[in-house]
Amino acid sequence: MSAHTTATPLSGHDARWITPLEIGVLGAIWGASFLFMRIAAPEFGPAALVEVRLALGAIVLLPFLWRARASFPLRLWPKLALIGAINSAVPFLLFAWAAERAPAGVGAICNALTVLFTALVGALFFSERIGWARSATLAVGFAGVVVLASGRIEGDAIGPAVLAGAAAALLYGIGINLVRRQLSGLPATAVAPATLACAAVLVLPFAIAQWPQHPISSRAWGSVALLGVLCTGAAFVMYYRLIARIGAGRASTVTYLVPVFGVAWAWGLLGETPTLRMAIAGGLILGSVALSQRLPR
Repeated sequence: MSAHTTATPLSGHDARWITPLEIGVLGAIWGASFLFMRIAAPEFGPAALVEVRLALGAIVLLPFLWRARASFPLRLWPKLALIGAINSAVPFLLFAWAAERAPAGVGAICNALTVLFTALVGALFFSERIGWARSATLAVGFAGVVVLASGRIEGDAIGPAVLAGAAAALLYGIGINLVRRQLSGLPATAVAPATLACAAVLVLPFAIAQWPQHPISSRAWGSVALLGVLCTGAAFVMYYRLIARIGAGRASTVTYLVPVFGVAWAWGLLGETPTLRMAIAGGLILGSVALSQRLPR
């Protein structure tokens, strides 16, 4: 996404500690999103959970869209709806579906594939050159997916959940490329609520049809509220502030922290002990992401 945001300049001393702190906090917040999905998905189901998440996230970011409303003519909204489906609605549904079937850390690890899929989609469909070295890093990352998908947790196969998470990351990669090319020049802090709102409208019929008939616990409600307000709405604001201050490249280092926090939250709060196979897969995927971003474009 292009991010035309303004941020208050920081002194060199402040930037040295505030920027790493904010990157760490953002990684913790996005890592916690998989914890919240793991808690809420069994009670809400994927469609209802995602609908509440999208709606709350859009509401939090609505002031940014209202401020830039002149940049969003009616003819733009079908395009926003398509990108909302690809970049929010379907990936959120896939991750919520996976959260019902596998530990939270599995989804967090799969999420890191977004960087690799973004490069792959750019090469396959948008004539971006990635070279042999970057292709090798992609192969290493996808080998990590195979390792992760072949594992079992407490005797249950997690392959379907891993494939759902990988498919969600692929859609994120497609969505990022589409936003770069179709919505460039628009303020990203306004594009986010626009696409989230469109995605909420698209998911609404499914949420109504599949809304749970049983009472939902306060724990699940609290988790989905935090997922929408904190992990989807507030985190976007923090991320775009970072991009405005330090650039998209440095802000993207949060990618490495999300799986770490995702696994740590699930281990500490849900007792989902990470397996050796998860560690190997996470190392392969995160290592390939790190190498991919270090290679010259």
